[in-house]
Amino acid sequence: MNQSVIFTDLIDVTDTGVSFYAQQQGQNITCRISFSQLSVFTQEVNCHSGNAKALFEEYRFDMEDWAESLIAQEAFDEQGEIQLTSQT
Repeated sequence: MNQSVIFTDLIDVTDTGVSFYAQQQGQNITCRISFSQLSVFTQEVNCHSGNAKALFEEYRFDMEDWAESLIAQEAFDEQGEIQLTSQT
């Protein structure tokens, strides 16, 4: 299967959200979602560093699809990262 975007298994929980990583044509891409946006997406009232990894893993494929769509739209921020901030 030829995939244009490949996601790694690595995720990092920070003070403000979750970072996960993709590769496209050899380029590494950092994708981020804040705790507040993850709460909205998962309908979890209080997303925080203690439960963010489990919530992300539960919705990983949805997050990756969302990020892949943003990558295809070239919706990179000033740092060259993808911010999952609103679903369009």
